[in-house]
Amino acid sequence: MTVNEFFDLLLEELKSNQQLTSYYKFLESPASFEFRKSYVIQRLHYIQDHLPNRDAAILDCGCGYGTTAIFLALNGYKVHGTTLEFYFKHIPERLRYWSQFGDVSGFTYSYENLFDSPPAPASYDHIIIQDTLHHLEPLQDALRIFHQALRPAGNLIIVEENGGNVVQNLKLYLRRGNKRIITIYDEQLQKNILLGNENIRNLATWRRELAKQGLYIYPADVQYIRLFPPFMFKNGNSKELMAREGKLWRTNSLLKENLFFGLNFVVGKTPTPVTNPA
Repeated sequence: MTVNEFFDLLLEELKSNQQLTSYYKFLESPASFEFRKSYVIQRLHYIQDHLPNRDAAILDCGCGYGTTAIFLALNGYKVHGTTLEFYFKHIPERLRYWSQFGDVSGFTYSYENLFDSPPAPASYDHIIIQDTLHHLEPLQDALRIFHQALRPAGNLIIVEENGGNVVQNLKLYLRRGNKRIITIYDEQLQKNILLGNENIRNLATWRRELAKQGLYIYPADVQYIRLFPPFMFKNGNSKELMAREGKLWRTNSLLKENLFFGLNFVVGKTPTPVTNPA
């Protein structure tokens, strides 16, 4: 199933499942539809492009509602997702919907806190960490667990907000000030857990933090996405705009580091990537 086919079916699911519409806001505003769609499609392509082997063992840490894992299962991958909070109870209904269109049995899931239930050593070829790394605290403990869970040639596929984005940083400061780490109570776990409070970072900071655990960002796999505002997406020009964004971040470091919203990168246990981890 292609990314675009999956997205079209996702829209149909949203029309019949009101539990998802507050999170996936595609139906909220026609004016921002292409803008939101482009962002999601780029991220799915990025993840799929970095999964060369369908036999690989994959963990989706912080899988939320399971959207990415469902897409991968429909394409023959085996993915175990972990999540917390309200997302978990909505996954079975989603699987019933998506089973109409293919085999989703490759997606398994559990309600787990990474620090209470770390994966077994050397158990995964790929760990997808999508909109989650900035929530994991203590961060160095999380990175140590990921390092141990990866096989020697394995990698982390990280999809994040760009912590260097000046507009997003201002929004977050107005919302939470400098309170970057908070404590929340998890009803199912019956305990307090630490949570990064939208504690986003720029690429240089991630590089320093990862290096403390012997993990390395691969420069060739770094990607910045989402620069142009919603009003520019019109008349079917989204492919053109995404192509322009792709050229701009590669040639303009000021824009890349300060105004692009999305940041994707791959991390491994060796300074240079090993071919075909699996």
